[in-house]
Amino acid sequence: MQLLARLRRWHALIGPLVVLPLLITVCSGMGYRLLRDWGGLSRDQVHGLMVLHEGEWLGPVGETIYVALNGLGLLWMLITGTGLALQGWSRQRRRQEPKQGAGEGGT
Repeated sequence: MQLLARLRRWHALIGPLVVLPLLITVCSGMGYRLLRDWGGLSRDQVHGLMVLHEGEWLGPVGETIYVALNGLGLLWMLITGTGLALQGWSRQRRRQEPKQGAGEGGT
């Protein structure tokens, strides 16, 4: 039980740090693809979104660090979030199960 409490605490601490970079990555990636495919814009017209998406604006070293930390942050949030969700569902299911022996009686 203590491990899950620690995971929950670290999940809550790291979440605010990764939300903005992940939001930037998702929005710029979706914007790029949708504007190219459905908006009919050329690669050059939406290149700024790809620069934002890949972290090119941080320079060659910063770009690599940005991508690595963004990926690790996403993996951390997915793994810990999934674990916490499974724990919650398990607790909820246990509460809803009827108690053994209840309703059994001899009449």
